[in-house]
Amino acid sequence: MNRADMKKNKKRRKWPWVIAVISLIIGGFALNVYFDLTSTLKAMYKPIDRELSEKRAEGITLGNQDPFSVLVLGVDEREGDKGRSDTMIVMAVNPKLKTTKMVSIPRDTYTEIIGHGTTDKLNHAYAFGGIQMSLDSVENLLDIPIDYVMEVNMEGFQTIVDTVGGISVNNPFEFTQDSIHYATGDITLDGKEALSYVRMRKGDPNGDFGRQDRQKQVIEGVLHEGTSIKSLLKYRSVFNALGDNVKTNMTFDEMVDVQKNYRDAAGKVEQLHFEKGEGKRMNGGIWYYIMDETELQEVTGTMKQHLELN
Repeated sequence: MNRADMKKNKKRRKWPWVIAVISLIIGGFALNVYFDLTSTLKAMYKPIDRELSEKRAEGITLGNQDPFSVLVLGVDEREGDKGRSDTMIVMAVNPKLKTTKMVSIPRDTYTEIIGHGTTDKLNHAYAFGGIQMSLDSVENLLDIPIDYVMEVNMEGFQTIVDTVGGISVNNPFEFTQDSIHYATGDITLDGKEALSYVRMRKGDPNGDFGRQDRQKQVIEGVLHEGTSIKSLLKYRSVFNALGDNVKTNMTFDEMVDVQKNYRDAAGKVEQLHFEKGEGKRMNGGIWYYIMDETELQEVTGTMKQHLELN
């Protein structure tokens, strides 16, 4: 064997070692991600005082790709009280159809507050009885089982948006909110800008319904950026932001099942709307949103069908 061939063989022998080192680095990184993710998801876990919704005859199994529902509560903490759930979104996830139905409930909706014995604005349920009373009241209003609930601290939501590097949305009209100017068209928002973008309501010709569309835009923006390569590279910061600001009754194992079996459904979100109701002043001039009963039944029917309850 000549000297040139010996050099080639020597180079070839080096490559398995390089590959082994790279594999160890990648494996170590993946292991770190796994342990950090496990810790974060356990910090997010907050059980509720029930095993099964009264509106289900039997429980769901995520490993079998059963459709499920989740209530997202965007909570503004108030000094001296529990705060209000100013954002209430219900999502019905169907992995077989690979779609998610999403509906935002107007926060001023006049409805029965389950467990409090009153009829009031729906967003007051959180102040009266926290996550449990909010979940029970939404379940009663929509007449569907709510399997999971996710509470998001809206002040901390800024941190989540900033951590993923900001989000992009398409703004349908120009407006100013909290001294921040929002141009028409595709714009990029940091955490503070995203929070004000979602909160704007009085200057929107569509009122709370326009606000619901912006909520959907921001949620989809966070989901998109949160799964990007740049977010993966700073995964620890993303996990910390989630752990500090999100609480849910979904366990770690259930989250793993959702990630594995429901990913395609999260990619296609179809929004339903409550827009045929009317505002009415009652109880000493307090403004409430009164649902249109026909529209409420239509939304309920659509959600039930997507959850395969019909």
